Amino acid sequence: MRRIRIEKVILHSCIGTSGEKLEKGAKILESIAGQKPAIRKAKKRIRDFGIHKKEPIACMVTLRGGKAEKILKKLFEAKNKVISSSSLDKYGNFSFGIEEHIEIPGMKYDPNLGVIGLDVTVNFDRPGFRVKKRKIKRSRVPEKHRVTKNEVIKYLKKMGVTVKA
Repeated sequence: MRRIRIEKVILHSCIGTSGEKLEKGAKILESIAGQKPAIRKAKKRIRDFGIHKKEPIACMVTLRGGKAEKILKKLFEAKNKVISSSSLDKYGNFSFGIEEHIEIPGMKYDPNLGVIGLDVTVNFDRPGFRVKKRKIKRSRVPEKHRVTKNEVIKYLKKMGVTVKA
């Protein structure tokens, strides 16, 4: 019950505008992840950026299981297998960004689609975390059973990723 695992990997790209540019971004995310991305809408209006409320401006993909680990290894190679310790929170989840998707091994530049950047968020859990998600008799996970920052650092070292201070 103390073994940690990757719960999910989220790939997110905020394009900032709807239309053709968002569709191209969604195609790029689909080619990276191998599944169709979900379109996200703006929560509020930002006049300076020309964003209207409920306008589609981003796309994201959630990966779980073996597929998540496989994609995560590719994404670490794009970052030269180095993650900053400030990217980790106290519960061991972390995020990092990739400036251009063509940095990912196996991705090629397509002039029709262009280049996008993306954010990667990784969540960890343990067996027993289901109690906080289930519908009946939901309860909280005790502090001693949560994943810590040090445990995630050890897990990343096993994957060959260095965490720099």
